[in-house]
Amino acid sequence: MKPQQKTSPQNTTSEQELKELHALERQYCSFGDTVHYLDEPKIFERCEGSFVFDTEDRAFLDLQMWYSACNLGYSNKRVNDALKAQIDKLPQVASQYLHKEKILLATKLAKGMEQKFGTKGRIHFNVGGAQAVEDSLKLVRNFTNGKSLMFAFEGGYHGRTLGASSITSSYRYRRRYGHFGERAQFIEFPYHFRGPKGMSKEEYGHFCVQKFARLFETEYYGVWDPKVGQAEYAAFYVEPLQGTGGYVIPPLNFFKELKKVLDQHGILLVVDEIQMGFYRTGKMWSIEHFDVKPDVLVFGKALTNGMNPLSGVWAKEEMINPGIFPPGSTHSTFASNPLGTAVGLETVKIMEEEGFEQSIMEKGKYFLDGLKTLQKKFKEIGDVDGLGLALRLEICENDSFTPSKRLTDLIVDEAMLGNLEWKGKKYGLVLDIGGYYKNVITFAPALTISYEEIDMALSFLEQLFKRCVK
Repeated sequence: MKPQQKTSPQNTTSEQELKELHALERQYCSFGDTVHYLDEPKIFERCEGSFVFDTEDRAFLDLQMWYSACNLGYSNKRVNDALKAQIDKLPQVASQYLHKEKILLATKLAKGMEQKFGTKGRIHFNVGGAQAVEDSLKLVRNFTNGKSLMFAFEGGYHGRTLGASSITSSYRYRRRYGHFGERAQFIEFPYHFRGPKGMSKEEYGHFCVQKFARLFETEYYGVWDPKVGQAEYAAFYVEPLQGTGGYVIPPLNFFKELKKVLDQHGILLVVDEIQMGFYRTGKMWSIEHFDVKPDVLVFGKALTNGMNPLSGVWAKEEMINPGIFPPGSTHSTFASNPLGTAVGLETVKIMEEEGFEQSIMEKGKYFLDGLKTLQKKFKEIGDVDGLGLALRLEICENDSFTPSKRLTDLIVDEAMLGNLEWKGKKYGLVLDIGGYYKNVITFAPALTISYEEIDMALSFLEQLFKRCVK
């Protein structure tokens, strides 16, 4: 889909207005609620499909789509129409009452889970991914008689609220705030590109599971009391593909082997699908690729295509039925708001109708093949990988291994200048940085991206490497 340029610049923002807006932001806006990759972050005016447009109406091809929140592309007509219809019908209602959109969305999601995982469960809504993680922590602690210790992965990310940051591996997110109840022990994730040399991906996955299983061999490893057969830890929080960690994809054997260890020791598996859910990897839930059944599943972001904050938790019936988790156990004023649930219901319907499983895998392979071709041209590309339309490109020094945050930052900054060429026109490129060393470009394009737009993306990346690798 080609971006449509405005016929008149009358609504664009002048250079003077831009300066004034940036000055106001520096004076009145908290920097704590955003991420300032640039000294003066770009101000965008509108969006459409795979593109966002700046104040000069220049198109920027977006390859991160609001951190995988806009899977159906920006300004999707059916999603927009669902929001408009709900605004005119029932835009607000207190959550002690019901509206049919909540019930129908919860039913659709829960039935889908039961079909995929063979387990009855229920859906609990909230407004953001981190808030849903908080709710899941309450569910877990309630079900395990108040256990507050969790396992999580090195490189894992689950949010920045107090509870969620305690199970997020980066100390930076909690350094100034301390801990509030939960605390995680962080376990090695099978990041094969930076793992021990001489092991296949599957061997490394097995190695990581065995390293974890060793903790239960004796009480002196600090997690297990063999006399009563009880672990001090309640659950293991996992991202099937690491998100902020750099879209690291584990071997197919890894989670199946890990789940066996967890089941043997009565530890719950909580799957965080906030970034990878809703067909990002070619399946509704990325954990489906690994043939594992979760005890709890957390979701958000793409549920409403970024249109209205809504997230949720699915949990097995024995964990979430009203007898064990009664009304008011955890609650938010806007948790199951009618605008969000109406849009979510339409979004899920669209995804079911589009036949995404096949098309996303085909587009993902096409994109990944293009990245591999780039890798052959530039030794600064140390690793590329992908599953569906979740792809990674790891940028290194010219030894193809040493992480290069310097080069990564340069490429991302250059992409935002808006002077990349495609068929005689100038464009910008929106990229996102992730990874343990902040040297990975993670790609989460719209699931509706066209093959021409993928070609455009690959052309832009090649232009950027040619400019920046010197």
